[in-house]
Amino acid sequence: MNSDMILRTTNYYRILNRLRALGLEKVFAHNLADAAGVSAAVVRKDFSLLEIYGQKRGGYEIPDLLEKIGKILGKTDDPQNVIIVGCGRIGKALMHYTGFEGDGIHVVAGFDSDPKVYNDTTHPVPVYPINRLEEIIKKHVIEVAIITAPEGAAADLYQKLVQAGIYGILNFSPITLKSTRLENGILPVVHNMNIALELEQIFYKLKFPKEE
Repeated sequence: MNSDMILRTTNYYRILNRLRALGLEKVFAHNLADAAGVSAAVVRKDFSLLEIYGQKRGGYEIPDLLEKIGKILGKTDDPQNVIIVGCGRIGKALMHYTGFEGDGIHVVAGFDSDPKVYNDTTHPVPVYPINRLEEIIKKHVIEVAIITAPEGAAADLYQKLVQAGIYGILNFSPITLKSTRLENGILPVVHNMNIALELEQIFYKLKFPKEE
């Protein structure tokens, strides 16, 4: 699957989980398309490529879809553990975000260089000093980290994380982190999320709307 299809498929999975939580047992392509912001034709094409087929008039069974898409995405009954590195405003907001659990994501811990945050009881998860990264990562078998550290610290933290065994990184810092292949042959997966750039794209599209 290409990155766009992975994103859509993950979104289908999240939507289906929410529909199941509402007590629904079946869904039609156009319902899923509306919720995902795509066309019904795109949903059907994606499902065809994934070898998922529904009934012509009966739609798709939600439990069956969840099982099949879950296997494709590598989902298990165990939560997917992540850590947050940098416990400033964005880091704290992510630690307190309750939506992760519904998607099978569990924030295990936070890390920061400021000793003041270590004993802050308002955090929902423990916060450790940076020098305990490797210890906690190995203890909880963590593969993914979210970097919310300042610009000057992000590159160094990236190196510390990959050396400790983190091979998936979501980067919220102001700089762009570039993935480079490690000595063991692994190429870390790095997604850079620059909020300012995302907003600039929105402003541009509002100013210069694309003609349909």
